[in-house]
Amino acid sequence: MFKSLLIANRSEIAVRVIRTARALGIRTIAVYSDADAGAYHVREADEAVHIGPAAAKESYLVIEKIIAAAKAAGAEAIHPGYGFLSENVAFADACEKAGIVFVGPPASAIKAMGLKDAAKALMEKAGVPVVPGYHGDMQDARFLEGEAQKIGYPVLIKAVAGGGGKGMRRVDDPARFEAELKSAQREAGAAFGDERVLVEKYVARPRHIEIQVFADAHGNAVYLHERDCSLQRRHQKVIEEAPAPDMPPEMRRAMGEAAVAAAKAIGYRGAGTIEFIADASRGLRADAFWFMEMNTRLQVEHPVTEAITGTDLVAWQLLVAAGEKLPLTQDEIPLEGHAVEVRLYAEDPAKKFFPSTGKLARLRAPEDANIRMDMGVEEGDEVSMFYDPMIGKIISHGETRDIALARLRRFLLGMEVAGPKTNLAFLAAVMGHEAFQKADIDTGFIDRHLEQLVPTQALGADVLGAALVGHLHDRARAYRAGQVGTSDPWSPWAATDEWIIGGHRSEVLKFVLDGEVVSIPVTPRGQGVHFTHNATEYLVSGTLSADGEIVAIVDGKRVKAAFVRGAHGFSLIHHGSVYEFTNIDPLDVDVASEADTGSLKAPMPGKVVQVLVEAGAKVSKGAALVVMEAMKMEQTLAAAADGVIASVNIAAGDQVEAGATLVVFEEKA
Repeated sequence: MFKSLLIANRSEIAVRVIRTARALGIRTIAVYSDADAGAYHVREADEAVHIGPAAAKESYLVIEKIIAAAKAAGAEAIHPGYGFLSENVAFADACEKAGIVFVGPPASAIKAMGLKDAAKALMEKAGVPVVPGYHGDMQDARFLEGEAQKIGYPVLIKAVAGGGGKGMRRVDDPARFEAELKSAQREAGAAFGDERVLVEKYVARPRHIEIQVFADAHGNAVYLHERDCSLQRRHQKVIEEAPAPDMPPEMRRAMGEAAVAAAKAIGYRGAGTIEFIADASRGLRADAFWFMEMNTRLQVEHPVTEAITGTDLVAWQLLVAAGEKLPLTQDEIPLEGHAVEVRLYAEDPAKKFFPSTGKLARLRAPEDANIRMDMGVEEGDEVSMFYDPMIGKIISHGETRDIALARLRRFLLGMEVAGPKTNLAFLAAVMGHEAFQKADIDTGFIDRHLEQLVPTQALGADVLGAALVGHLHDRARAYRAGQVGTSDPWSPWAATDEWIIGGHRSEVLKFVLDGEVVSIPVTPRGQGVHFTHNATEYLVSGTLSADGEIVAIVDGKRVKAAFVRGAHGFSLIHHGSVYEFTNIDPLDVDVASEADTGSLKAPMPGKVVQVLVEAGAKVSKGAALVVMEAMKMEQTLAAAADGVIASVNIAAGDQVEAGATLVVFEEKA
């Protein structure tokens, strides 16, 4: 076994690899960009090497810088993680030429299977069924449009060189093909440096099922069962589980043996995943699955496989890279219980899962021995605009699927995350959804049930009462610390952290919540405060700990929540949901609402890719106005209402900050 390992990656996967390497007694070396100088993976490693500016194309994607860092640190091996250079043939070659062990397959295997079109052609020759489509080299737009017509709509445009949903577009309308093709090519070029795409038939009720394979240099190859990755948004996995629900044993065996045969055919070595699409319209069947692609690396979702097999796949990678044999034979690999993984992202489900950025003001989780957390950040860290917005992964394991789901839902509801928007409440909603619990799933599940999974955030008396407890305690503390006002603002806690008895002064507290002004009349009464909500009066009392934990009693009901003070207000976390209250200056009568449609503002920092309108143009509600790129994903910003463009303040290539005014509409008469 080698004694030193450089991890050519960042965030969650870098931390994951570091921990296994440390357990094996291997010295770990991190690399970092300007944006990651104080990142979690840098803090976890034994040492770290700076590799350049924040942009990945100037740091994490520069082969020469990674090799130079490895040489400077005396690394004997490099683990590429996933993404970035993990499936780059030139990088694997460069490691070999530099005399550094590449923890992954040989370059020849990456070349054979890393490109989707070549892999499909190889599988067709081997007699493995593939999804109907065009997998050739011709990239002319008109030619590809013609192929799409032959295949029949809907079709799927997919980047040849990548994965993770980047460079992928579903097209239902032939009139949209050219625009979606160009968008997919741009995104593929930005993410992988290769704009080539293929076009395939879109399967109506697809289940995304993949097989984990492993091979060593001694001719041994095994499969470690399957994972179901059908729950996706924007063609990117968000929830994975193992084994696949309702998987017939004969289908598992057929898929596993096909995957192992494919790996052996190309002289594979290390961890790999063969991805299949299965037709779920009549249940899973051994004669209704097709090869999609092979990922020649470790997958994001590998922990669910580790949970049901009792293995450490990163340790297996390191052992195989060091020339040792696989630790288990096929017959020795167990399948115990059920595991489910959710990916916690900094994104806003209510806004089409648009990525979010910012400092993680709070990141707490309950104690549970049955839950594993693979996190890429800690409380206080920043979620950057430059990289994938995944905060981390939460994995539950149980004797049955029902137990695993129940444990995970309870855990998610007990988590406290504030700062950037996240999908935490959405994930908890999926765990509790009746159709998901019954395993009535396919890749369209999230879109089909989106309204139930992302409901309008209702402000109930429980939440409001807890918010008042947190706000009034915090306001009193700020006054006593000299942080607010020149005179004592009225508060039931003005003198102490207990209620003032007999006070009768009332006031109306005002906040902005979800773009709307919320007015709350409050009056102290005995040991509590009376407040009015939806024409009903409630009595609330409670405490706020120094750590931000709220315990409120609302009309006799105990409510637990968390309070996080912000620059212009506070956040309240309750059952996984975050309510952001913005303070209103009582002297400021001009409170703007997010419902204002007079302009289009940038929802987050990013790069302007395309401007689709010009001044004077008439547009309809929903019309595409601007295409932005943020966190390696393209997002199309649309008009919120019918109108006429008064001015366009940006051009393609501009970098803009969150809140920047991109397009202004003429005022309506």
